[in-house]
Amino acid sequence: MRKRTKRKHWALVDTIKYAAEGAAITPRHLLDKLLMRELSSLDAFARGAASIQEWHDMAALVNNAQTLAECMGIGKEALPDILKAEAGLVESAARFQKIKKFGLSGPSITALKEVVEWHDLQRASIPRSQYDESIRITTAHVQNGHRTIDLDEILGHPVAL
Repeated sequence: MRKRTKRKHWALVDTIKYAAEGAAITPRHLLDKLLMRELSSLDAFARGAASIQEWHDMAALVNNAQTLAECMGIGKEALPDILKAEAGLVESAARFQKIKKFGLSGPSITALKEVVEWHDLQRASIPRSQYDESIRITTAHVQNGHRTIDLDEILGHPVAL
């Protein structure tokens, strides 16, 4: 039998529409979906009913807000609240290791509320392509252990969701 090349067929992409979406600010209805998830995770912490998924949601929020503030210079004013929230999440992970329950102190919950507000402002003020880039940088920072919150690293073993 004769060898044949299997051709790949790529879906056609409207490059102009793709570029316009990347250059535009993310629509508010999409940002509201993210905000609702973050607020529900924060509410779970406030009620004392947080799970590992809510902890990961808050850690991702804090990590991305920190990347936007430090690496990209967007919302540097948020750094004090970001650092307080980060300390609260680390403390919460330590509490989870002892009693298998997540919880936050009052000041940590307040700091997380502030970070949620800051991050929503950060997201709303930059183009979607820049926000996607911040997520890529944050993911790389988490994988390399660069000043981010990682539950597996804190607990010393992988945690299954």
